[in-house]
Amino acid sequence: MVTVDSQRALELLLHQKEIENFFYLEADLLDQRLFEDWLDLLTEDIHYWMPTRRNVKFGEEEREDSRDYGEMNWFDEGKPILAQRIKQIRTGVHWAEEPRSRVTHMVSNIRVIDPDLDQDEAKVTSRFLYYRNRVATETNILVGKREDLLRRIDGQWKLAKRKILLDQNVLTAKSITVIM
Repeated sequence: MVTVDSQRALELLLHQKEIENFFYLEADLLDQRLFEDWLDLLTEDIHYWMPTRRNVKFGEEEREDSRDYGEMNWFDEGKPILAQRIKQIRTGVHWAEEPRSRVTHMVSNIRVIDPDLDQDEAKVTSRFLYYRNRVATETNILVGKREDLLRRIDGQWKLAKRKILLDQNVLTAKSITVIM
């Protein structure tokens, strides 16, 4: 006999797995350079944001990350700009992607924050490792955290907001053509 508690636990587990699979699909699409398919995973009003990070003194933690919409950020974009970046890479003459990079996206520690099965939105945190190799000597590894907002549209999860927090404040890569 299935109890209400065990039924709820099963529903939450399935909800978690569904969201995890969304992130694994996203990583696969990016690794395979299926950028247009990746764009289909985004809402039209997505806010894709990667603040710069500062080393700050104890007690000044609120200054550690730049703010969106107005301060200098690595990325502070919507879907039209993301689509334009992909279009530029697809020209074959983009200096930072000719020859093309080989990349691997690893996503872990995926947590749905305060899951509510009756809502069409989900707040999710995760950790990532991004590995990029290009030509003989260019290798970049980026590690950090993501705070995402997923929205269910027509029964499918879509990425509505992403905040990317690198665990470094100085970027050693020559260029940032990455999508994380």
